[in-house]
Amino acid sequence: MAEEDFEEMIMDMEETSAIEDVGEEDYSDPLTGHIVKFVKDKYYKAETARQVDEQRWVQAYRNYRGLYGPDVQFTSTEKSRVFVKVTKTKVLAAYGQIAEVLFGGNKFPISIDPTTLPDGVPDTVNFESNEQLIKAQESAKVQPGETYPDFINRLAGLEDKLQPVSDKLQEGPGSTPSAIQIHPAEIAAKKMEKKIHDQLEESHAKKHLRAAAFEVALFGTGIMKGPFAIDKEYPNWSEEGEYSPTYKTMPQTSSVSVWNFYPDPDAATMEEAEYVIERHKMSRSQVRGLKNRPYFRGNAIDNALNLGESYRKEWWEHVMEDSSEEERADRFEVLEFWGFVDQEVIKDQGIDIPKELKDADQLSVNIWVCNGQVLRLVMNPFTPAYIPYFAAPYEMNPYSIFGVGIAENMDDTQTLMNGFMRMAVDNAALSGNLLIEVDETNLVPGQDLSVYPGKVFRRQGGAPGQAIFGTKFPNVSNENMQMFDKARVLSDESTGFPSFAHGQTGVQGVGRTASGISMLMSAANGSIRNVVKNVDDYLLAPLGKAFFSFNMQFDFDVEIKGDLEVKARGTESLMANEVRSQRLMQFMQVVSNPALAPFARMDYIVREIAKSMDLDPDKVGNNMAEAAIQAEILKKFQAENPPPAPPPGAPGQGGPQGAPAGVQVQDTQGSGGGTIGTGTVPQPGEQGFSGNTGPQQVQ
Repeated sequence: MAEEDFEEMIMDMEETSAIEDVGEEDYSDPLTGHIVKFVKDKYYKAETARQVDEQRWVQAYRNYRGLYGPDVQFTSTEKSRVFVKVTKTKVLAAYGQIAEVLFGGNKFPISIDPTTLPDGVPDTVNFESNEQLIKAQESAKVQPGETYPDFINRLAGLEDKLQPVSDKLQEGPGSTPSAIQIHPAEIAAKKMEKKIHDQLEESHAKKHLRAAAFEVALFGTGIMKGPFAIDKEYPNWSEEGEYSPTYKTMPQTSSVSVWNFYPDPDAATMEEAEYVIERHKMSRSQVRGLKNRPYFRGNAIDNALNLGESYRKEWWEHVMEDSSEEERADRFEVLEFWGFVDQEVIKDQGIDIPKELKDADQLSVNIWVCNGQVLRLVMNPFTPAYIPYFAAPYEMNPYSIFGVGIAENMDDTQTLMNGFMRMAVDNAALSGNLLIEVDETNLVPGQDLSVYPGKVFRRQGGAPGQAIFGTKFPNVSNENMQMFDKARVLSDESTGFPSFAHGQTGVQGVGRTASGISMLMSAANGSIRNVVKNVDDYLLAPLGKAFFSFNMQFDFDVEIKGDLEVKARGTESLMANEVRSQRLMQFMQVVSNPALAPFARMDYIVREIAKSMDLDPDKVGNNMAEAAIQAEILKKFQAENPPPAPPPGAPGQGGPQGAPAGVQVQDTQGSGGGTIGTGTVPQPGEQGFSGNTGPQQVQ
């Protein structure tokens, strides 16, 4: 964007802001006017601070779409306007790899594990006999049809049901091979993990995470928010055919576009941010629907609706919509504020401030503003209080929340590729035709000078020399294409994302062999590994902790309480499942040695093998306690149903001719004799058969 255009845009924004402030001051309630002004001031500060970032995003968007900006000026002799969209190829390839890593498994890449030293719940307890466990199971009143895993899941946090065996219940691993081990901390962790995964599936978190991953690759930053409690509608019809849906309150997460995200400009990370403002573009029905959500003020919503649509398009919206005609849209601009405010700002607003925060200088609140009306003003409902937005960078920018994307990294090389390709096309068009030179002094005046096959030119009588000359313009397209290829290689270097990683053919050198291309692909995964690690650290782990805190705060199920920690598992998918499975199988062979078996957790090894095969370990495997029960059932079944006795004459049994089992038959005519069998009868023709010629001796 030209400097003059940028300065003009700033002036327009300041003028528009002044007009909006005047308009809202006319309609705002005196009791809430200072709150509206507070939110607006924070919004304009964040908006002004991120203008440089908006220019970067617009340029990235144009390169992705293959559009030239107003800063690109073509000369009158340039005929080609070609745009080689290599940026789009690399952005989609990076997005595809991130999505493949995050969703390569069969569940959301978040897990809940007990801490190394769980506090408040034992890591392992054991029973020294199966009879004690059966006694505990019977005392727990296992319901008809309930499976043993269901019973085990109910043990976590339910000490009362272990009361019958409390004298035999010991903390820690068992001291004998027959001891049954139960891990209450792990049981609570996996129950919490299943609950969070169910909530994520119900809220379509994978779809929102894909949207955030796309903006991570394109703009350099992906944002998600949540969890927020919503009432989800489940369709249901009564026996009479009437529609009577059921509603269930559950947490929900969603993605936030980077264009609508206005964070504290003085913060480099979300942990340092004092506030975040999200800009909503809502229709009249969406604003009216806010009445159904808790703590929204119905009168303020009605006043905002009566004032009419107030959404003004930003300059970048005109660019992205490929239109700059309409300034307004039939929508409402709603600002959602999350952050800290001084207690003086929100006093006399009817907010219930907890006793422990009465003397606090600042409070964490949530404010919604539209058309000068405060639609919602409540205390931050989360404990501990945090801003429910999570921003993950593609590449770290140490001085800003917003990261650097793959499109920005190759901006210069994209410009070079476009320039060299245009030069090559223009040169090819110029050199593909002859340049005609005509000496009119040798021709009869008044002739048509157009050239076509069979054309006849009349010459002047007696004039010497050639009248028409054909000149071929030099073709330098190959040199331009060589420069284009060099710029493409530089784009691979600048992005750290080589072309062969997204399907380029004709790879030479070390990439011609299977092992060579494997090494190249492994090296190429280095850059995407850093990106996925950023997504793990800045988005998935905080989001998982937010869901964990939500369930600990609002769900009073004692079976999911415990000293637990949230782990993001995105980078685990970077290791090929085949390699991981092979390593696990090799380790399993090592610990198959009876001397090493006591040092291995076979239940964990089996679960990890199932995960590497994209199987649900809870469905295909048992834990240690369940395996002990299954082994006991198998032993009891074998005792009640012994294997059938072998038929007469079988190895180890007496034969039909009365030779006792274990008899050794020795040949006296052999070269020293030898044992021909133990417990088997020699057949005719075999050594030791009594019918053979020659003396035999049976011992």
